[in-house]
Amino acid sequence: MRLVEVAKLERWGLILAGGEGARLRPLTVRIAGDDRPKQFCTILGNRSLLDRTRMRAALSIAPDRILTIVTRTHERFYQPCLARAPSRSVIVQPENRGTATAILYGLLRISRTAPTAPVALFPSDHYVSDEAHFMRHVDAAFQAVQARPELVILLGVSPDSPEVEYGWIEPADPVPLNQAFTLYRVHRFWEKPTSALAESLWSLGCLWNSFVMVASVPTLLSLIRQALPSLSQAFAKVQSQLDTPGEAKAVEALYAGIPSTNFSKQVLASRPANLAVLPVRNVLWSDWGTPHRVIATLARIGIQPKWADPATALPA
Repeated sequence: MRLVEVAKLERWGLILAGGEGARLRPLTVRIAGDDRPKQFCTILGNRSLLDRTRMRAALSIAPDRILTIVTRTHERFYQPCLARAPSRSVIVQPENRGTATAILYGLLRISRTAPTAPVALFPSDHYVSDEAHFMRHVDAAFQAVQARPELVILLGVSPDSPEVEYGWIEPADPVPLNQAFTLYRVHRFWEKPTSALAESLWSLGCLWNSFVMVASVPTLLSLIRQALPSLSQAFAKVQSQLDTPGEAKAVEALYAGIPSTNFSKQVLASRPANLAVLPVRNVLWSDWGTPHRVIATLARIGIQPKWADPATALPA
């Protein structure tokens, strides 16, 4: 077996697909004719955003080690997308309780099988022009985590505009690493800056935060435990029930009593010392969070679907 194939078998992936996609709803209703969240919508070509994310992740990770976390109220939409996925690879939340909760739940499920494994986290609503090129950066991040398991590596996309709706990462000094690529410490996060600040960040060489990240399971669990101790304690009470017939009931009771939590704002924004960023250059990337962003991306690649008729107004 080739070394690349061995590496894929050691890695895990976690796809976040439990959100509501409310801001893109005016567009997805036009495309699909129903109120499905954007990750289950076919916006480009003949595959949903979730399908595309799963295929992209499988370029670097064995498919049976890619877990997808969804929300039960979306069952009629995720069932067709995940019909061929192994049942153990689909994690169903009883309710949407935000990204930090979803990530913690997924990590604890992975830790039952592979407690020290490296894992990559993927949102399910991105456009990536060159998926192989993008995933080579994920490969590089996995290699870096193997050498420096204490690191949490974020993929920062080299921007092509002073975007005010994205989160930005301001890099600091390089991380000493004997690799062909360069990692940088994270100096600061900037969330949805003003136009003037975005222009400044762009000129300073700051990066868009893709929210794709790679780290070991223990490192990510430690990060969440430090930033959100009450959430970690709540999950500790049901951890023994995971991967057992009692999991669904225990998790339903848990979710009924916990607040929604945001990984970017409540975990990453605390700026842990072990964060690093890996720049991703020469790729067109977009977080498809708004109709305007979707239509702008499609126009840039020369595609205008029938539903993108400029005569029909959509909210920005």
